[in-house]
Amino acid sequence: MLLAGLAVALALLLWAWHCRPGGTGSWWLILRHWLALRVLGWAAGWQRWHLEQESQDVRQSQERLLLRLLGAARTAEPGSAVFRARCPLAERGSNGGKTPAHLALPTGPWALLRSSCTADSPLQGPVLYLDVLSRVFPEALSPRGTARFSWARGCSLPAAAWALPTLYCAPEEAGTVPSHAAALYVQLLFALRERVLRVLEAGLVSELYDALAVLRADWEGLAQDLASGRLSPHLQLPEGTRRRLEQLLAPDAVRAAELRAECARGWDGIARRLWPRLQVVVVAEPSSEQLYGEALRELECQGLPFYCPFYSAAGALLGVNLWPEQPDSRYLLCPGWAFCEFLPAGPGAEGPPETVLLADVQEGQEYELVLTNQAGLSRCRVREVVKVAEFHNQCPVVRPVRRLSQTLSVRGEGVPEERFYRSLCHAVAMWPGARLVDYVCAESSLLGASSGVCAPHYQVFVELRGLRDLSEAQRYKLDQCLQEDFPVYKTFRLKGSIGPVRLHLVAAGAFRELRDAAGSPGPMARVLREKRLLHFIQSRVIS
Repeated sequence: MLLAGLAVALALLLWAWHCRPGGTGSWWLILRHWLALRVLGWAAGWQRWHLEQESQDVRQSQERLLLRLLGAARTAEPGSAVFRARCPLAERGSNGGKTPAHLALPTGPWALLRSSCTADSPLQGPVLYLDVLSRVFPEALSPRGTARFSWARGCSLPAAAWALPTLYCAPEEAGTVPSHAAALYVQLLFALRERVLRVLEAGLVSELYDALAVLRADWEGLAQDLASGRLSPHLQLPEGTRRRLEQLLAPDAVRAAELRAECARGWDGIARRLWPRLQVVVVAEPSSEQLYGEALRELECQGLPFYCPFYSAAGALLGVNLWPEQPDSRYLLCPGWAFCEFLPAGPGAEGPPETVLLADVQEGQEYELVLTNQAGLSRCRVREVVKVAEFHNQCPVVRPVRRLSQTLSVRGEGVPEERFYRSLCHAVAMWPGARLVDYVCAESSLLGASSGVCAPHYQVFVELRGLRDLSEAQRYKLDQCLQEDFPVYKTFRLKGSIGPVRLHLVAAGAFRELRDAAGSPGPMARVLREKRLLHFIQSRVIS
């Protein structure tokens, strides 16, 4: 009976999906969304059952996955011990320096159908996410109730809820225009048309930060476009794209007046004032982007919960956050998504690198991830450290700790990015009236001969609000904080083996331009490794 009901719902869904009468608010949108939710409910139940079964015996689940990844016959059963003995550990980048590409993802009813009978990570992850979201935030799956902010240089990246595209209020084309600024503007305009939004979503918290910066800078233009139902002629858009997008717009003078009134009141809690039924912000918030999340929570997104649904590394989806109500994000490492090994990374981890398996990690310990997956990684050290917080059945639940690639080290001192950030915040607190907007670092060796004959040192670039310049004594505060927080760094400084930090102030908006120049949709790099990016930020120095 259940299967018969599912078949009928799926047949109706396929019919409604391809029956597209005009008008974005017509009956077919509501019908296909309702039918998709029915199928989603069945798929979510199956996926939760499958996850529970896999998590009961993690060792066996991982061995089965490894067999599939290696393409081995089941009768051969080489096992993880033989695999680990024959295949040496590889550093990330040994595949040509490229991050594995995202898999081509089906959308709509076919995605929901496949997610009802397979537990691959590209299918299981979004279904589990949508199920969790609807349980904790009951109105979050309303049709056209989600505004997504994302841009990937003319390419479309999968949204968190790609299996249910009727959630989104803006067409997918809005995120594929050639300009980052234009993409955010158009997505923001479509979001402002919907007064009853429930969810703000972005691939990274920096993208939502940039989108709300567009609101602050150009709210008058957005209000004018809302009132006229047309896109500003100043936007750089292909003519065909402009025409298709404007066909979806309509004049709305009432909403334009609301936007002007709320923006005139200031920016504290602006998100909830513009969208009174907003329930949650869904973003990826890696440690390197903590600064943006803190800024949003303090100002534009006051009072809104933040939910980070997925954990990924090196382009591979690894875990899902089943506990959105908890303030600190933690992720269940799903045993069917990637074959995971772990190198001990906490204090006292010495000797030759020997990995432990997913079933053997210990609560409270830190580990560096080693991955083998269907995207081409084979025993790859992805240079990310996680801490085991607890267990769900036999599956570890982890918190990301640090990215080893973002460690500052000119003499082997090893200053992690999260601890450098704390030292920088300590220094900024000693500059009266200053507020840290953004920052980035580089090791002086990246400068080459232009660094001069001085001892190796850190180059630090900051954007501040409230101060236009810093005295030499104020700049030296950062070096003092680093010496207080890192005894090894202090020893090298006293010996003269490391030179003092060189601190530079950059112009407002420089880091938004730097993220565009980086060209990657990944998290913000806090330690620059490319000369072109270092030269770019140097060109924005004002003091």
